[in-house]
Amino acid sequence: MIGYVTLGSNDLEKGVKFYDDLIGFMGGKRLFNMDRIYFWAGADGGPMLSLCRPYDEKTATGGNGTMVALAAKSKEDVNKFHAKALELGATDEGAPGARTDNFYGAYCRDLDGNKLCFFIMG
Repeated sequence: MIGYVTLGSNDLEKGVKFYDDLIGFMGGKRLFNMDRIYFWAGADGGPMLSLCRPYDEKTATGGNGTMVALAAKSKEDVNKFHAKALELGATDEGAPGARTDNFYGAYCRDLDGNKLCFFIMG
């Protein structure tokens, strides 16, 4: 059902580098870009993640209660993806660990304050 999710950035150059490095580390890649928006996808295709400079020219802000969850294939991947994001300048919002019997996740905020989750079910 979801085709892509867009996050806003106040420094598109830094944000694009962050996601090029993070998504590349996760096995995905940048697919394409236009003047003010960039798109990435995982190796298996599926829904895309995009980063843009807001079209209304106002400051991009991370939504309160808004989060993008990026699927991992193992708990080890969750740990690695979270560590990589922090290495790239993200801020920790929750260390890797079990949240329920069938959900293992880790949380951070990107350079613009957008909340990300890396997770695996099961």
